[in-house]
Amino acid sequence: MKKITFVGIVCVALSSCGGKQNSETKAAADMNPQFEKYKSSFIEELWKTYPGWASSQGYHKYDSLLVVPDDASRVKELAFLKANLDSLKIVDLGGLSDNNKTDYYMIENQLKSIEWTINEEKIYQWNPSEYNVSGAFAEILNGNYDSLDVRLHNFYLKMANIPAFYEAAKKNIKNPTIEHTQLAIDQNLGGISVFEKDFVDALSKVNFGENEKKRMEYRANESVKAIRDFANWLKKLDNKTPRSFRLGKDLYAKKFEFDIQSGYTVDQIYEKALTHKNELHQKMFVLADKLWSKYMGKELKPNDTLALIRQVIDKISQKHLKPEEFQKDIERQIPILVDFIKQKDLIYIDPSKPLVVRKEPDYMAGVAGASISAPGPYDKGGNTYYNVGSLSGWNKEKSESYLREYNYYILQILNIHEAIPGHYTQLVYSNQSPSLIKSLFGNSAMIEGWAVYSERMMLENGYGNNEDEMWLMYYKWNLRSTCNTILDYSVHTKEMTKEAAMDLLMNQAFQQKTEAEGKWRRVNVTQVQLCCYFTGYTEIYDFREELKKQMSDKFNLKQFHEKFLSYGSSPVKYIKELMISEIDKK
Repeated sequence: MKKITFVGIVCVALSSCGGKQNSETKAAADMNPQFEKYKSSFIEELWKTYPGWASSQGYHKYDSLLVVPDDASRVKELAFLKANLDSLKIVDLGGLSDNNKTDYYMIENQLKSIEWTINEEKIYQWNPSEYNVSGAFAEILNGNYDSLDVRLHNFYLKMANIPAFYEAAKKNIKNPTIEHTQLAIDQNLGGISVFEKDFVDALSKVNFGENEKKRMEYRANESVKAIRDFANWLKKLDNKTPRSFRLGKDLYAKKFEFDIQSGYTVDQIYEKALTHKNELHQKMFVLADKLWSKYMGKELKPNDTLALIRQVIDKISQKHLKPEEFQKDIERQIPILVDFIKQKDLIYIDPSKPLVVRKEPDYMAGVAGASISAPGPYDKGGNTYYNVGSLSGWNKEKSESYLREYNYYILQILNIHEAIPGHYTQLVYSNQSPSLIKSLFGNSAMIEGWAVYSERMMLENGYGNNEDEMWLMYYKWNLRSTCNTILDYSVHTKEMTKEAAMDLLMNQAFQQKTEAEGKWRRVNVTQVQLCCYFTGYTEIYDFREELKKQMSDKFNLKQFHEKFLSYGSSPVKYIKELMISEIDKK
């Protein structure tokens, strides 16, 4: 494999590779032009190594490639990671701008994280849901970046490796968790429609010859066969000693360090979440007590404060949509949010970037009820999809529980989080960042933290007319992010049982049973991700409040938002450093 090396670039910059440079030379050397060249080369090699990742970011040069996840590919992958980590060691950080230092740290973290995942976490052995091709193929069909003819040809070529992909997966899997095994079965079978229906429908729209279409359909049938065979293999797998889905304290702490990149340790964040939970309970009691007579009449108040809060929330939650209205109402609310932001002048919303609300694809089901699928920085004009979980096939009790959770008030907060000015808005800004690294290596705590921050920010500026009901439901929603951290940490490092988890979620976070059951399933199949909401929110909100005190009447909320988002999806600790540095220079 061709190594991307910084050594030659550094030699040119400093005229000589021999001997140590004195401190004055190091201080004077401007490494930025050379580092920019390195980043360009690095990214191109990155996409050759991870063509599926490239496609998801809107870089379609390697759309026809599907990497077979066998031992040989992992050897190449590790060689790529080592070569670049070695190259980074040559860089004199003193010669880089603040922005490029951040890029350096993000590249280094990404490389070390992948290396750790392969060598230490070894997720490829125990998580069968890592092996699912449907999403990548669906993106080709759903894209608008090239003609349908070209995309279908790439789809066809990419399918060639699907049988080998799943055969390699079978060889990799050793003592998988029961939970990830079931998720893999469900998601893979759910994704078959991409090949059986969506691909066939797309073929009917192009003028390929009949023989060519038959060849393509035959390969699609072989792909479906390979997927079904993998699902059946998992169902029959003789797994006498399945791995626990719990990550364990040591692996969890390291994964938190790589994935979250916070200024806090995981233990500090856990303690902050516990404190914040108690603070929210106090605020919620004040509002629920105030609303008691409005919703509960002359009914005697319970002595237990959490019970009182629960009863008021349950009453308010009865105001909700019907199942068939759910997606339509989300579509209706989006322009209302846009108008409010314009009226309050909170942040610029680019009207040229399309947002499409759609039913969640089956191959994504089983993790989150609502999510955003955004185009990458190479496909800035592509659609952003707001994926909405379907209630079809649910019984009346389960549907009612879900709709009470996402009631009239909560659904509005959900749309702020997922769409405007949450994920959709932040990811549009991220794609416009001048640093490709900051857009590509998006930090989950910054991304989710911004979405959680935007909820509070909108209410602080009058969204919902400061109704007590809206604030009470906001605090309930904010409890979700807070308890996500408590749940994730406790389950993966403290052996929290399902019974204790359900108590936390239902009795302390006031969630409906359907929501709590879904969160238990989610914490069974993900690790650390649930921490990113509260961690990012805490860092962003605290930083904003620090700046408001520091800048006093010079602080402008819109300018803060747009400047904060201009750094792409960087870790909050780096954005904070960059913004403070700019302020200090003025």
